[in-house]
Amino acid sequence: MKSFYLPLSAALATLSIALPTDEAITKRATPIVYLAGDSTMAKGGGGTGTEGWGVYLPYSLSLTVVNDAIGGRSARSYTDEGRFTTLANTVVSGDFVIIEFGHNDGGSLTPTDNGRSDCVGSGDETCTTDAGVVVQTYPTYLTNAAELMTAKGAHVIISSPTPDNPCETGTCSYTPSRFTGYCEIVVSNVGSLASFVDHGQYLANRFIALGATTVDAFYPNDHTHTSPEGAAIVAEQFVKGLLCADNPLAAYVKNTTASVAGSCI
Repeated sequence: MKSFYLPLSAALATLSIALPTDEAITKRATPIVYLAGDSTMAKGGGGTGTEGWGVYLPYSLSLTVVNDAIGGRSARSYTDEGRFTTLANTVVSGDFVIIEFGHNDGGSLTPTDNGRSDCVGSGDETCTTDAGVVVQTYPTYLTNAAELMTAKGAHVIISSPTPDNPCETGTCSYTPSRFTGYCEIVVSNVGSLASFVDHGQYLANRFIALGATTVDAFYPNDHTHTSPEGAAIVAEQFVKGLLCADNPLAAYVKNTTASVAGSCI
């Protein structure tokens, strides 16, 4: 069985629900995995010395992975830029879409709207900015996006955001953000083709076990973006979450549950 790790030199607008079409009942011979997220997932990460975990995920999967994560994006801005719509027009039945946002979704909408912050709330609340822009909640943006994908027969995995450095103070600890709970709400809204991976908790547990000295070295520039070595562990712990939950995507994971560090939660 292959180990998760490879040498770094080798590894180094509001949406409307689409109705199923003929394409929705046509499966690829082999599914494709699509990633939608921010810089913590994206190729290039958050700049020099960092990398996104989506770069390392393909080494644990027997499927093609298309990394559509973009730095600086939130559930709102990814929606407003039409990226979820483009992705929904690309997927076919049997494909997988992994969605992970949260680092850029917080903040206030007033007095200045940065185009990324969501309306705070767990349901269909809306907020209006000083410029008159109607903004929806994180669960609304991701529910609408996921329903676009599942209407095509794709599997959607809603992943909780990775934690900022849980050892930044010298003592390692982790408290999930509100976005973790929002992710679970999205899955409940969408139904059987949607699933949840608590990536944040899996990664926090692993980093806490490794300790502050090791973990601090994974954050060369700030407390959000990891080094390539850190990103490999971030990807590893997402895989652990897939395997422990017996997620449908786990059928395409090359690793065994026992071969991936950490414990199931």
